[in-house]
Amino acid sequence: PGRAGTARFLARHNAWGFVATRAARGKIQGMPYGNCLLLSDGPVNNSTGIPFFYVTPKDNTVTDLLKNPMASLTLPEADGNFCRKNVIDPEDPRCARLTLMGQMVTVPPEEVEFAKQAMFSRHPVVRKWPRSYEWFFMKMNIEHIWLQSW
Repeated sequence: PGRAGTARFLARHNAWGFVATRAARGKIQGMPYGNCLLLSDGPVNNSTGIPFFYVTPKDNTVTDLLKNPMASLTLPEADGNFCRKNVIDPEDPRCARLTLMGQMVTVPPEEVEFAKQAMFSRHPVVRKWPRSYEWFFMKMNIEHIWLQSW
């Protein structure tokens, strides 16, 4: 219940989020840049609230994060009961949105097994993604939280 419960719900039940970075390449260097990424905050029965990502350095978002780890992650209530039951567009202000801000870091070796369980339990298809893309795990160390829940 309440704002904390809403934030936890959004962190737990979103399968993807919008990650915003500062571009680190070419003509758009220094400009805002964003991309949707799959995420998981833990295995199905062990929600942590910490977003984990399975990423490739071939993704421009990851290139940005490796040069400047500061990012924001926005999680919409796109699949929430309120918006769906009331047939309300997810961009309607009555649908909650959670924005987490902090540093995106490579998951340390001692947490990789947990990150695998977290991601693969929620997104089994990623196991089949091409190995040549050099996939690895990142997580967000959350520093600030902004919940828009009207």
